[in-house]
Amino acid sequence: MCNVRFVGVGSYVPERRIDNESIARAVPGWPASRIEEKTGIVERRFLWELDAERGRSVAPPKDTGQPRSNTDMCEIALGRALEMAGVKARELDAILLVTCSPDRLNFCHDAMELHRRLGCRPDAHALVFDSGCGGTLYAVDLAWKMLRGETFKTIAVLGSNFTSSFLDREVFTGKIDGATNGKALSGYLSMYVFGDGAGAVILRGDQGKGAGIVSSFAGSAEGELVVRRAGGAECPGGPSCTASPADWAFIVDGPLVAQTFPVYMKRCLRGVFEGVPTLSGEVKRYYFHQPNKRLLDHFVEEAGLPKDRVPTHVERYGNTSAAGMLILLSEDLARGAVRLGGGDLVCLAAVGAGVHYGAQLVRL
Repeated sequence: MCNVRFVGVGSYVPERRIDNESIARAVPGWPASRIEEKTGIVERRFLWELDAERGRSVAPPKDTGQPRSNTDMCEIALGRALEMAGVKARELDAILLVTCSPDRLNFCHDAMELHRRLGCRPDAHALVFDSGCGGTLYAVDLAWKMLRGETFKTIAVLGSNFTSSFLDREVFTGKIDGATNGKALSGYLSMYVFGDGAGAVILRGDQGKGAGIVSSFAGSAEGELVVRRAGGAECPGGPSCTASPADWAFIVDGPLVAQTFPVYMKRCLRGVFEGVPTLSGEVKRYYFHQPNKRLLDHFVEEAGLPKDRVPTHVERYGNTSAAGMLILLSEDLARGAVRLGGGDLVCLAAVGAGVHYGAQLVRL
């Protein structure tokens, strides 16, 4: 079996900053001070403008040359990853895009649009994986197995999140039944914690030694960490749909996330280090999913990990879901905290709605 390397990483995060005062005014629920107290998040990044008085997001004008869609963010992130890798788009054998907020719901639209824009080969696969925070590393595990089989040579895996396009006061202040603690769930927490962004990694299989994925681990479990009831065949919309506005929201089950996040993250770390336990002390950086700053900090302390090796951006960007780990790695590469080809050992781990979870131990 061939070795599988990370050869390029890229990311995109919008410049527009939305502070807690603005988001709390747009979607009433918690005051700004409580948002920071409970989540550790000070601001999040949105691609679309926020009309706080109306409680709605506003799409940028078309034909300005500025990114305005999920596909636009992904195209920038993937372009940067390809440039770092020195790989042309026609060399890609597959594009695997993980998102729960595509521009269009069906037919792998965003991945196919990337395929078209980049001029990929007709025989290159382009697929959208409908998953959230844990889906990207779950997909990296799949790509790793595909590349080790040597049928594929070069695969791009992307994760993205496009929260701002869904912002609607009526939708995200409504409530649904079904929380694990018996209380109704409201959608405002989703608007408080999530932000927009995209990340991409280029994986390449070769016969080289040294750098590459040392270990990969992935799994799935039952559970609804995030609920969205409308939009599928059970409630497709239109006159026949009896959904309430809140059924269209992505609603985080906060108590369940707090309960299960450390459980699955520990499972990821045990799984990825199972065959290589002696490497745990050599890890230079940990790129973890960041549900919010408070939960992540608590997990890092509980797991006994060195805080200075666990970078975060959730306090500034919000929870960028499937994109977060790759954005962290991309930013570390840009500032020289780690280096491709430098031999640094890093660990990526994530869990999210689905439930999908995954982890990789990578020699850069």
